[in-house]
Amino acid sequence: MVRRVIDKCLALFVYSVRFMEFGRHSVVRDPLKIEGMRNISIGNDVFINSHTWLASLPLTGHERPLLRFGDGTVIGNYNHIYATREIVFEDNVLTADKVYIADNQHLYEDIDTPVLHQTIRQLVPIRIGEGSWLGENVCVIGASIGKHCVIGANSVVTKDIPDYCVAVGAPARVIKRYDFEKKEWVRV
Repeated sequence: MVRRVIDKCLALFVYSVRFMEFGRHSVVRDPLKIEGMRNISIGNDVFINSHTWLASLPLTGHERPLLRFGDGTVIGNYNHIYATREIVFEDNVLTADKVYIADNQHLYEDIDTPVLHQTIRQLVPIRIGEGSWLGENVCVIGASIGKHCVIGANSVVTKDIPDYCVAVGAPARVIKRYDFEKKEWVRV
């Protein structure tokens, strides 16, 4: 018990010094890998579950990429979040397990060169809106999600999703949107 408390305090100290920002009552639990800690900002009351890979590296020429987690955000197990320019989670975002989010992608132009050794293309900055939920196995590649959205399990988001929507599929498409005039969900 004492050893666990010491380990937790030591981890908190290391994180508060190495991350760009590390808010109070935040936890990064048993990460798989963290790259570019100085470019990662973690707000207050953030919980990042185990075996998650966080990266914020300047692989596409941006001098100071940013990966930011807003207050109250909860990231599931085995997430893979890779920023080369900017990925921002607004407050109170929830992701399920095995979610992949990237603002970049490997090109595949030369068939004689392994994809691993080809250029990485920068996509647009990503914003995951306040209060949104991303289901199990969701992929978000170069697209933003509005506030208070639900992205169904196994969806692949490659185009922006507006506020107050439910989107599913590969590629993801909006199937419901909240209508404030009618005060109800409307099928699209």
